[in-house]
Amino acid sequence: MVTGASAGLGLHMSTVLANRQARLVMVARRAEPLQQAADSLNSSDNTLCLTADVTNQHDVQRVRSTITEKFGRVDLLCNCAGKSTRGAILETSAEDFQQLMDVNFLAAVRMTQAFAPTLIEQQGHVVNIGSLASKLAPRYLGGYPASKFALAAYSQQLRMELGPEGLHTLLVCPGPIARNEEGPRYSEQSRNLPDEANRPGGGAKLKGIDPDWLAGKILDACEQRKPELVVPWKVRLLCSIAQLSPKLGDWLLYKSTSG
Repeated sequence: MVTGASAGLGLHMSTVLANRQARLVMVARRAEPLQQAADSLNSSDNTLCLTADVTNQHDVQRVRSTITEKFGRVDLLCNCAGKSTRGAILETSAEDFQQLMDVNFLAAVRMTQAFAPTLIEQQGHVVNIGSLASKLAPRYLGGYPASKFALAAYSQQLRMELGPEGLHTLLVCPGPIARNEEGPRYSEQSRNLPDEANRPGGGAKLKGIDPDWLAGKILDACEQRKPELVVPWKVRLLCSIAQLSPKLGDWLLYKSTSG
């Protein structure tokens, strides 16, 4: 099951799973884009589309009831639903933080709690799509890093408490993902911010990651039951430095994301 399946990495995860002949459940908020995404897979016999808002507990319970009735179990839950943003930290309201926490963190909590019993029984997988912002907090990303840091902490707790019971939890921390969209994505949010704020990753000097390649790597990491997947690998060095020396880590992060 993939949430946020109508676009972005969620759609690419769905595509790779469909190509591997998985019985697939695609979940997203809007019915029309979701159906269009499912139609693009050419695997209607093995694909179920469910329209739901995964920040809403009632919708999550409805999804669980439907899946239990139709399939009886879930082997892999991929929490792809999410949202990114831009904003100076003091201009990001508590309400903005709350909205991002709901989508990027609490939605994964709701879905994981709903399906944990069957996932544990199947010794299955929970995949939480974080970000490099789960490890590092660049400037001008508003409440996004805080929401992704929370997801990283939750993933570790799942590993510690439920790993011995058979649940595999994978935290995926990718850099900016290559997109087909044209033009700036955050022009309105970043109009009073430095130019780099409107660039992928808040100006991260990294090449965009091919989403199909990343989706394949995620499934490979599940097969190997890895705890984390950080892409590109070289950023892991910066993460380690930041843990050992926050001052040096801040300086390196500034240099890596400034214009």
